[in-house]
Amino acid sequence: MRLAIDVMGGDHAPDAILKGCVEALQVISPDDRLVLVGKRRVIEEYLDDVGVRDPRLETLHADDVIEMGDEPAKAVRGKPESSIVKMMLAGSAKYESLVPQRCDAVLSAGNTGACVSASIMHMKRLPGVHRPGIAVTIPALTGNLVLCDAGANPEPKPTHLWQYAIMSSCLAEKCLGIANPRVALMNIGSEDSKGSAEIKAARDLIRATPGINYIGYIEGREFFEGVADVVITDGFVGNTLLKMAEGLAKSLFKAIAQEIFETDPHLAMQFEPVVKRIYAKNDYHEHGGAPLLGVNGICLIAHGSSEARTIKAAVRNAKRYIESGLNDEIVARLDAAERVVQPQREYA
Repeated sequence: MRLAIDVMGGDHAPDAILKGCVEALQVISPDDRLVLVGKRRVIEEYLDDVGVRDPRLETLHADDVIEMGDEPAKAVRGKPESSIVKMMLAGSAKYESLVPQRCDAVLSAGNTGACVSASIMHMKRLPGVHRPGIAVTIPALTGNLVLCDAGANPEPKPTHLWQYAIMSSCLAEKCLGIANPRVALMNIGSEDSKGSAEIKAARDLIRATPGINYIGYIEGREFFEGVADVVITDGFVGNTLLKMAEGLAKSLFKAIAQEIFETDPHLAMQFEPVVKRIYAKNDYHEHGGAPLLGVNGICLIAHGSSEARTIKAAVRNAKRYIESGLNDEIVARLDAAERVVQPQREYA
């Protein structure tokens, strides 16, 4: 595995990202390589400070940084020497001028919009894909589910949502081991009459596609109950839902811990291991990066507030995505679906 990592992107970069890369050496094989993309001086000074010199760590210099507040498309075009752009080039067919071998995957906790723009510009889209979408794995009551899109495409067309359903089904099957995943569309009600014209058009496309186990609409209150394995929505709703869930989970755990401690400190000590196990299952740091489905390569986008353990988890999970054959499956499934559903796409 060759994994390019943007060490300059994220709220806690570069130290937290570099620390995560060093810790990830524990979970990769002797033949794996982590290509650290960023300011060479910063990278080398950090590695000198922690006393690490490992042939599995390579450096790709990038003079510039796309900041979290930069306008994505403008920044990608205006900062060609940035770590995000250099990282994407290392994972693209244009790698020859930068690295001796194309990277199998790329990872960044930086500006999400810039990662999406740069991946489309340099890694390109898979054949047949209209718009890539971020697919996040989320723990639910009965196991993991896939949410797509989580922020790449805030105003999708029905055909985009339709393709997200196909691509996310492939992800659930190939990477999460879920057979015949149940697919639902996020909506304001479960009745067929509810929702916008775009949602209804996406519903018709998904319902008409062989191989998709479409179960209907899902409401927000059902999201964590495990009634679906794949939930499709637009990037605005998906990102809002994801961040609200993260904040709510953190607040609930703090409130529960405080109430138990105030009631009986001894009881709190007994419950501490249980609470920690439950929190670990719902901690986004444990899931690492989320794949950007639909790009010609493996692009993992990590949370902006990623810590070292987030990056370590993302590196560990990257190999699963690389070895899954996910992109080949997506191309084949989209091609087969296009042949069946093409006549019904008047609302695209």
